[in-house]
Amino acid sequence: MRRRTGFKILQHDRSTTAGSVLGVVAIVFLVGQQLAILFGLLTFMSVLVDNSGADVWVCTKNIDNVNSSGSLPVRYIDRVAGLTQVDWAEPMVLAGGIFRDKDGKYQPVQLVGLPRPLLFGGPWRFQQGSLDVLLDYEGVTVDSLDLKVLGYPQLYGVYEVGGKRIRISAITKNIRGFGGTLIFTNILKAREITNLPPGRCNLLVIKIKKGADIPAVQATIQSLLPDTTVLTSKQLSKKTRLYYLFYTGIGSSIVFSTLIGAMVGIVIITLTMYTSVINHRRDYAVLQAIGARKRDVLVVVLWQSLIIGLIGLFAGFLLLALFITGTRDTNLPANLPLWFLPLHACFTLILCLFGSAFAMRSAVRVEPASVFR
Repeated sequence: MRRRTGFKILQHDRSTTAGSVLGVVAIVFLVGQQLAILFGLLTFMSVLVDNSGADVWVCTKNIDNVNSSGSLPVRYIDRVAGLTQVDWAEPMVLAGGIFRDKDGKYQPVQLVGLPRPLLFGGPWRFQQGSLDVLLDYEGVTVDSLDLKVLGYPQLYGVYEVGGKRIRISAITKNIRGFGGTLIFTNILKAREITNLPPGRCNLLVIKIKKGADIPAVQATIQSLLPDTTVLTSKQLSKKTRLYYLFYTGIGSSIVFSTLIGAMVGIVIITLTMYTSVINHRRDYAVLQAIGARKRDVLVVVLWQSLIIGLIGLFAGFLLLALFITGTRDTNLPANLPLWFLPLHACFTLILCLFGSAFAMRSAVRVEPASVFR
C-alpha cells in the first residue's frame, strides 16, 4: 500500500518527478563520463607496459615513470639471460623524436625501438601491415588515431624523424601513448634517430618462465644489477599512472569535475523532492489523519526516492553507453571497467537517499490536523 501510494504521488506530479530524475541522470552521466575519461587516460599512460608481454622491467635509478629511464648498457642482458627462470630478455629504446611530414611541418612523437628478429614488446594491433615490417631497417609504424596529426602520411611513404629517413611500413590500430604518437621501429634505427650510442638502451624487458616466482626473480635481478631499478610490470604501470595523475594536475582536475557533477545532481534531487513534499503536504497530512504512522510516510517518500533513482540509473547508464560507444576508436579516451558499474549504481542510490533526506524530514513533520484547516 505504501509503495503504491508513493508511486501514485510521483505519477500525479510528473513535472517534479521529471526534475528529480534529471538530477539522477546528471549524477550518473557526469560522474560516469569523467571517470570513464580518467580510466581511458590511465590505459594511455601505461599502454606500453601493460601490452608488452613482459613481467619485469629494468630501468635507471629512481625513475618516476616508464618514459623517464635514462641510458643503460645492453650488456646487462647477459647477466639476466643466464638465470634459469628467465624466458627471454631484450633491450628497448624509448625516447622522444620529431616527425617531419610532407609539408615540412614538425610533430613530436615517442619512438620505441625493438631488437630484431623477435621484436618483443612491439605493437600488438594492426590496421594495415604486421610486426614483420619492422625487420626492414627503415620501417616504422604509425597509429590510425594519429594520421591526421601527422599530416595523413601514406603507407610506404618516406618521411623523416629526427632528421633521419624512415619509411611507414604499417599502421597500428588504436595504440596511443599518453605522451602522444607512438612510433615503433627496430632498435638500430631508433639508436640512429636518437643518437644513442651502440651498446646502449633505455630499458630491459624481461619475460619470466611460467610457474616461476616473479617477485623472487625480481629480487635476484636487482641484486645482479644494483645500479638499476627493477620493477614488475604491475609496479611500473602503477608508478607511471600515479606520476601522471599527481604531477600533471589531471587527477585533481577530474576529481574536481566529478565532485561538481555529484553536487549538481544532489542539489537538483534535494530541491525537487522538497518541492514535491511541499506541494503534497496536504496528502501527507491526510495519510496521517486516517491512521498512517510517521514511519509509513517516511517509507512513502523513501520509495519515491528509490523509484526516481532506478529510472535515473537506467537513463544515465544508457547515455553513458552511447557516450563510450561514440568515442570508441577516437582520440578521446573513454573506458569503464565492468566492476565499476555496480559501484557507481550503489553510489548514485546513496546520493539519491541523501538528497531526499531533507524532504523526508519535512514530510514526517506534517501535522495531521493541518488537513482540517
